[in-house]
Amino acid sequence: MNLNPKFPLYLPGVKNTNNDNVSIIGANLREDVTTIAYYTSGNSGIELKFKNNYPTKEYASFADVLSKFIQDSQLENVQRLGISVPGPVIDGKSHPARLKNWSLDVEEYRSKFGFEKVDMLNDQEASAYGIGLLDDSDLDAIYTSGHLEKGNVAILAPGNGLGEAGYFFDGKYLRPFATEGGHSEFSPRTNVEVEFYQFLNNIYGIVSWENVLSKTGLFNIYRFLRDVKRHPEPEWLSERLTNGNFTEEIFKAAMHEDAMICKIALDTFLEFLAREANNLTLKLKATGGLLIAGDIPQIIREYIDKDKFYEKFKISDKMEDMLKNIPIHVVNTDSTSINGAALYTAYFTE
Repeated sequence: MNLNPKFPLYLPGVKNTNNDNVSIIGANLREDVTTIAYYTSGNSGIELKFKNNYPTKEYASFADVLSKFIQDSQLENVQRLGISVPGPVIDGKSHPARLKNWSLDVEEYRSKFGFEKVDMLNDQEASAYGIGLLDDSDLDAIYTSGHLEKGNVAILAPGNGLGEAGYFFDGKYLRPFATEGGHSEFSPRTNVEVEFYQFLNNIYGIVSWENVLSKTGLFNIYRFLRDVKRHPEPEWLSERLTNGNFTEEIFKAAMHEDAMICKIALDTFLEFLAREANNLTLKLKATGGLLIAGDIPQIIREYIDKDKFYEKFKISDKMEDMLKNIPIHVVNTDSTSINGAALYTAYFTE
């Protein structure tokens, strides 16, 4: 995997030959599955050798999972470790709420396993680095402008949670950074949305955008439609939602069975997604573009009405002239976080 020139990432160690042929373990920590992979660096990129998945909840700590991977793979003397985590990283430590019993500390892994370098990134910051390795074919255009400006880029990623990140454009390079914007408060716009807000307020107290734009958020929209607005739920659908992957079943029922409650749920989700994409783009002044990543957009990609999404996205009180020219792409791969963590630990060094 080599760097895509469309994403000129700031990686100061790319031209340093000391960073070639380095052995790297990359890890992406999630509440359901922890993925760990083995890479080598070279030619300003990284090469994936192999990777394994481990059920997160079956392990008491990340160190236990890492030990299992090293043992299973019969690895020795691996030089570097890059970790992607679903939460903020402060002074090399992280305590992600989604990893309830795991406390993460880069110094622990450096001393215990003997790595020369350990880096830990918020998963969306890691994903921003990983996006720099994508081929153009991995980006599905929702809207492209004829007069693209260089500038900051926004990244919005609904999945188990709501990830938000960006690239700061310094005039030459893109510099990824994390945010915790998914935990900012959701605000309703219409009378029905006020009802929805009140429904969520009774459950959560403070209602964040993550309560709306995530797998749990899609379920919140669905049960509001079912339980408050009394949209009928077919019996066959209830059984499938109980026994299957909720997001995939909602998508299939909307696309193939013409289930009205599922169509309304997805339409509502996408309208909220366009609105929060608008918010993030304005806050970052992301004239360089908007990237939509995460599990949910990949699952429902065929359902997305691109023209409708674009029209909802560009609505603004005073900024429509800026918003209407911003390119929007959906990222069609789920490996950006782990690849980005490995890329960062390979080349973010002098």
